[in-house]
Amino acid sequence: MVTMLKAMMCALGLFLVSACTVITPEQIRANDETRCTSYGFRRGTDAFARCLQQIDMARRAEVRSALDDPWFYGPGPYYGPRGPWW
Repeated sequence: MVTMLKAMMCALGLFLVSACTVITPEQIRANDETRCTSYGFRRGTDAFARCLQQIDMARRAEVRSALDDPWFYGPGPYYGPRGPWW
């Protein structure tokens, strides 16, 4: 019983520590720039700017698709043969 309580407290502590990590917009931008330079683009070029833009657009599309997921909001109302179920 005591070891189970210790394990649960350890898991809770790890969860709280991991919940505190926040990525700032500056860190996101730095990661994006590193990614584009690893693809071979050079800073200050149109291709580099296009690469950054495509990464940002892909990130936004991913957020939109997650919000459009029917399991996120739950199923809509059921309209059966006699009308709504409520």
